[in-house]
Parts: sequence; structure tokens; C-alpha cells
Amino acid sequence: MSHHQPDRQPGFLTARFNHDSYFQEMTDLATPSAHMTSEFSNPNLDVLFSQETIAARIKELGAEITRDYAGMNPLLIGVLKGACFFLSDLLRTIDTRLSIEFMAISSYGSSTRTSGEVRIMKDLDVPIEGRHILVVEDIVDTGLTLSYLMANLESRGAASVKLAALLDKAERRERPVQIDYLGFQIPDHFVVGYGLDFAERYRNLPFIAVLKNPELTS
Repeated sequence: MSHHQPDRQPGFLTARFNHDSYFQEMTDLATPSAHMTSEFSNPNLDVLFSQETIAARIKELGAEITRDYAGMNPLLIGVLKGACFFLSDLLRTIDTRLSIEFMAISSYGSSTRTSGEVRIMKDLDVPIEGRHILVVEDIVDTGLTLSYLMANLESRGAASVKLAALLDKAERRERPVQIDYLGFQIPDHFVVGYGLDFAERYRNLPFIAVLKNPELTS
């Protein structure tokens, strides 16, 4: 007797076909928006700086920082959460010995305007007396938060405190802030992407874009 049992093959193929069709149908029903929406091509966004433009500018900044801090072992302080992307990419363009730390300070909350309230939510884990500090921030607008932070770090006895910012929204400045390494000047629009968020959304965009209508949630 044959072990292939040819009389059973048609029935087996039919059963497998029905199972696959059912599984595909249920998958489509479970993810109705999977083929309809893309955060990267969201029509509520106007791209301001492409991924390539950002990368090129960061490479230039890294070369400047490498030259200026050669042999100084700077401590780069990333301001959470928005500066994570910028800090990560900037680090890999700085060809000198360095170390990193993180701080978190109150900023936007869930609105499109700075509250003006300044609080340190996460402080440094190391002393900075005698160290050369480079604060890495995603965006400077009113300057209220950054002016407080820079003064706070200087008061701890740092040898120097400088600022690298990816974006500067100078039109909204209320307090002077010196930016030593700047990526781009931008107009007074609410921008998202590359670490910048609106209510914790859009941080994952590989580019920086203007959010046309913050009221839209889709």
C-alpha cells in the first residue's frame, strides 16, 4: 500500500486553501488602517528639513566640535527627551574623547507653547566641577528654560558651558541664550520630528516638519 495516499491530497489542499484565506481575511479586519495611513507621509506635515539635510549639517557641527574640544574630554549633556536623536547622531561625528550625561527639564507639556515653568525632572549623575560642558538641545525658542539650565550648570563649577542646538526659533526669544553650535534657524512655526513631538507624537519622524494643524489627530 502506498504511503503517499493520493486519494487524500485534494482534500488536504482544499483545507489548507480555506485556512489561508480565512487567516488573511481576519488579519485585514484586525488592521484596517495598516495599508491606509503612514506617519511619514502624513498630509498634516510640511517637511522643513529632510533626513539628508539634517545629517549633512550635523556632520559639519561635529567637525567644528571636534576641532574646538580636542584634548579637553568634554561632557555632552543631552536634554531629554527631544535631543536624543540629535545627540545620538552628533556623537558619532565628534572624533575626540568625550562622555555623555542626561538631564530632563520641564518644557512644553502637551501644549504648543512653553509654560514658562522651569523644573529639573532628572539631574546629572556625576559632578561637573572643572569639566567642559556642552549642552545638547533640540530647539531653543523663548530661552526661558535654557537660560536657567546654563546658569545652573555654570554655578556648579564647570570649566566652561556651551550650547549645541539643532534648531533656533529666535522670533520667540524672551531671554538671551548664546548658541555656540547651531543647526538651523527656523520661523515661528510648531515643528515636529527627529525627536521633537506634539503630545508625544511624531518623535520617530526621520525628518523635521511643520505641523500644519495640531487639532487634527488622524
